[in-house]
Amino acid sequence: MLLTHRASHERAQQVAGAIAAGGGRALVRQADLSTRVACEELVAGAHADLGRLDVWVNNAGADVLTGDAADWGWERKLDTLLAVDLKGTIACSYAAGEVMRGQDGGGAIVNMSWDHVTTGMAGDDPQLFSAVKGGVLSFSRSLARRLAPEVRVNVLSPGWIETSFAEQADRDFRESVAQSTPLGRWGTPQDVAGAAVYLASPEAAFITGQAINVNGGVL
Repeated sequence: MLLTHRASHERAQQVAGAIAAGGGRALVRQADLSTRVACEELVAGAHADLGRLDVWVNNAGADVLTGDAADWGWERKLDTLLAVDLKGTIACSYAAGEVMRGQDGGGAIVNMSWDHVTTGMAGDDPQLFSAVKGGVLSFSRSLARRLAPEVRVNVLSPGWIETSFAEQADRDFRESVAQSTPLGRWGTPQDVAGAAVYLASPEAAFITGQAINVNGGVL
């Protein structure tokens, strides 16, 4: 397994250590996925290090909700989201897909969208996320047709998940989200990871071009 990070080397090493403690093997590579060159170099390096690519998860996302980025203007936020979330997903998918098509057994790609892209959500930041994550969803469905039958391409669309944004949200908002969710709570990173493992596994061998909402039943 290969883990990537942009600036969180210590946390990436902690994850790699946990994988190793469980009997697995994890490599760590730094990458800025906002450029095509970096994406293609990452995929090539992963292929060289691991020998083959069975699963590729495009999970990198720009944080424009917390820290200094929360005060950026909409154009800077949009440019950053387009570069990392959309272009990075496209560039990595192209490169990984070509590797997978050339190997026995093909492979699977899992991309990250957002559950609200199909229903909409008011607000300056949600509008930007809708545009970018909607692009990820549409791109992935078209790519699934292009890469079939050797490579499956599917999408996860998380809802309200316990991320750094959730940690900074006020108590009333957190409670309102939980109350409006049929399963009565915020989602966890483990919830999203479990769905990703399923889409990457042989159990999903006849699933491609699909999107799964990981949102506790919110419609």
